[in-house]
Amino acid sequence: MKKYPMGITLRLKRNSIFILFLILTVACGQVLDAGSIDLDAWKSDRFACKGLRLQHVDELREIKNTFLAATNQELLKTFGRPDRVELADRSQSFFIYFLEPAEECGEDTKKEPLKVLFRMNAINKVSEVTVTTLNP
Repeated sequence: MKKYPMGITLRLKRNSIFILFLILTVACGQVLDAGSIDLDAWKSDRFACKGLRLQHVDELREIKNTFLAATNQELLKTFGRPDRVELADRSQSFFIYFLEPAEECGEDTKKEPLKVLFRMNAINKVSEVTVTTLNP
């Protein structure tokens, strides 16, 4: 076993602690500021079947740009599991949260429901937020 001078051992420990702290900070993420949106009601309204998400459309349109550069983990902590995830080209994906009842609710709707699309880039950061009835 090779012995190192005290300074090297201390520096290695300090670097290890810093790297561990960095990993935990990035991996865990944080809850984003969602304004006055009731996040508990949002998370309990999968596919917008209860109609609770529709109440927050105006607020969401106002603050949507504050979510740019957020990580996918921060979105998951804030809004819960997405209703759908669509994969796109160039390692991009879309997190889709329905604002109006989706077909999974059992309703036979003729029009496409309103939804919020979070476009995730290749490094899992939000690059675009859109409130629309169009599919990605």
